[in-house]
Formats: sequence, C-alpha cells, structure tokens
Amino acid sequence: MDPVTRVYLYDETGNKFFGEGPYRLLRGVEETGSLRASAMAMGMAYTKALRLLQTAEKALGFALTTRAAGGHAGGGSRLTPEGAAFLDAYARWRDRCQEENRRLWREEFSRPGP
Repeated sequence: MDPVTRVYLYDETGNKFFGEGPYRLLRGVEETGSLRASAMAMGMAYTKALRLLQTAEKALGFALTTRAAGGHAGGGSRLTPEGAAFLDAYARWRDRCQEENRRLWREEFSRPGP
C-alpha cells in the first residue's frame, strides 16, 4: 500500500482552481501550440478547457497563455513566460509534496504495531 497525494490550489473563497488537470492541459498547449488540440487529446471539450484556463488566470492574476484566433492563417496558443514559470514551479512543488508524503508514510507506518 502506498499513499496517494493530490495537490490542488484554492482561491481565497475556497474554490479549487488548479490541479493536475489544468497542469496537463497547459503542458499539452506547450507541446501542440493549441488549447483545442490539448483539450481533444485529453478527451475534454474545448469550452471546458477554456473555462479552466480562464478560472486559473483570474485566480492567479496573470495570463498563462497568449491566444490567437483561428481563421485563414490559423490560430494557436502559447504559454506566457509567467505561465511557463508557474507550471515549472507547480510541478516542483507537487513532486516535493508527493515525495514528502511518501517519506512520512514510510516513517509512520513502517513501525511495529500500536
């Protein structure tokens, strides 16, 4: 048995606005250059992806992506420098939380019975 750690960010009113889903969505934008393509790869509706992105941007107070409308020349999305830095920091923090939780689990539950 191993512990599972899920790391989320909540705004001041207690609403969750960022976790593994938005993280994966934005990493997909980084890879594909498209919010729509990233959402499709995750089996997510574009409208939901856009709503997740807008909610996170509002809570954080800065843009995570820049978006260009589609059309003849095509559109796309890219991470802003702030967005890329945020994703990197979130990933480091998430990984450290998970590792620390595993360490605490081993420390507490590898002891002989009560």
